Amino acid sequence: RYEQREDFAVVMQPFFRNTLLPLDSTSKPDMSFFAADCFHFSVRGYAEMAMALWNNMLEPVGEKQTYNNFTHDRSKLRCPNPEKPFLSTRRNSGFGNSDLNLEKTEPSVPYWAVIVTAVVGVLVGSL
Repeated sequence: RYEQREDFAVVMQPFFRNTLLPLDSTSKPDMSFFAADCFHFSVRGYAEMAMALWNNMLEPVGEKQTYNNFTHDRSKLRCPNPEKPFLSTRRNSGFGNSDLNLEKTEPSVPYWAVIVTAVVGVLVGSL
């Protein structure tokens, strides 16, 4: 949808795709990464996710890390490359089409179909 835009991009950040549960020294889940409900991250867990997300945004598309190693090591936080001091997108990673085609395209679903589907869904749901 946004691939032809020069001023906006949506980029999947896969840093959490292959992440394994962090383990403590006894090979049990390291609960210091999780909140009291054992579902949400703790401050430490959010710090790890924030570092992984930041690093992922700096990596070129096609070379993004798909896991996070929970080490609580601040030295793994990356700085922007002086040669490419920007967030990586498909276009600036070499995957984008350099010739912009900004012709207006028709949406794949007519707007009225969305309205009709929503009304039908409400009617069926109320029955």
